[in-house]
Amino acid sequence: MGVDVVTFGCRLNSFESEVIRREAEQAGLSDTIVINSCAVTNEAVAQARQSIRKLKRERPEARIVVTGCAAQTQAEMFAEMAEVDRVVGNDEKMRGDAWRATRSAFDIGASEKVAVADIMAVREMAPHLLDGFERGLPRVFVQVQNGCDHRCTFCIIPYGRGNSRSVPMGAVVDQVRALVERGHAEIVLTGVDLTSYGADLPGAPKLGRLTRQILRRVPELKRLRISSIDSIEADRDLLDVIADDARLMPHLHLSLQSGDDMILKRMKRRHSRQDAIDFCAQVRRLRPDIAFGADIIAGFPTESEEMFARSLDLVEQCDLTFLHVFPYSKRPGTPAARMPQVAGGAIKERGRRLRSAGEAALLRRLAAEVGATREVLIESERQGRTEHFLPVAIDGDEPGTVRRLVMAGHDGTHLVACNR
Repeated sequence: MGVDVVTFGCRLNSFESEVIRREAEQAGLSDTIVINSCAVTNEAVAQARQSIRKLKRERPEARIVVTGCAAQTQAEMFAEMAEVDRVVGNDEKMRGDAWRATRSAFDIGASEKVAVADIMAVREMAPHLLDGFERGLPRVFVQVQNGCDHRCTFCIIPYGRGNSRSVPMGAVVDQVRALVERGHAEIVLTGVDLTSYGADLPGAPKLGRLTRQILRRVPELKRLRISSIDSIEADRDLLDVIADDARLMPHLHLSLQSGDDMILKRMKRRHSRQDAIDFCAQVRRLRPDIAFGADIIAGFPTESEEMFARSLDLVEQCDLTFLHVFPYSKRPGTPAARMPQVAGGAIKERGRRLRSAGEAALLRRLAAEVGATREVLIESERQGRTEHFLPVAIDGDEPGTVRRLVMAGHDGTHLVACNR
């Protein structure tokens, strides 16, 4: 058997898992399971540990390697697990030499499990051109940035990813062009702190300039998406591209986290509640049909019911469509872990209310789409996505194509096309 990669967490991890699979197989590893872990919540770490135990029971002869953010921040914890054969750092996992070293360690029966270096010492980012994506796969990711220079008080991720670093624009454009030539209809730009793109590159180009260059230099690209952004860092070029080029999809996911100014300060966020509302209004003037998603944390330390109500109200104030709700998770080593904590029951209840608000917001948007004509990217024989990332129930279309369809209704979770 070859190399199987089990992925937890974000879209960036999904992209990196493809690199891991390629590099590990080229290094000659076989009958190996790689856990690409996430550290964003305690639950994510627990899920990785549970998966490791389960996989070892199912495949006792397989070697298990743990990598990803949780492996970077809690390497010794994973190394102490009897089921784990090796722990590989978050920078090392993208390098062929680390996987060759892993194979050598297995071949000689080395006792040292941990191969995790100081992530804060990493200053550059090599592009990874993936030819392993299945040809014609509808949507593929291109990693343009990694790491984060900010230190939000709740977040452990900078210690798992390191400081911000970017792929040069020319290398990004080349990768997008190569993927389009392989038949991929939609490209998604991804990173840990995407709107910090370019600060470490000569001339400090911003995300808007990168986006404009991709669309200008790869005219055959059908659809371009941007993953989660920090709205306070959105530059003028990015706003202009949103307004001017229909190939940039009208869907933005925002890192908002809270709707209360005091909580935002305690989180060490760089925007205010009004900044978030103003940004959404500004973008909606430029692209009236745009759909917004957002990350919001429920039950951050010191959050009162009144503070939470302002987060709940932000769903309507910003006219959000997609909500990604995070019940606050205490991460050891972060400043928020030392703040007065909200009771666990209250956190769960607030998370439930936020998710309910998100479901209602999605229903409103689905209802508003009825009668509209949309360009639908066919993801599978049963589902497609509109430009706004809304799911569409279809029947028997060829994945990877883009079809112009009229939305006849919805079933509560999906739009339904009248000519499906």
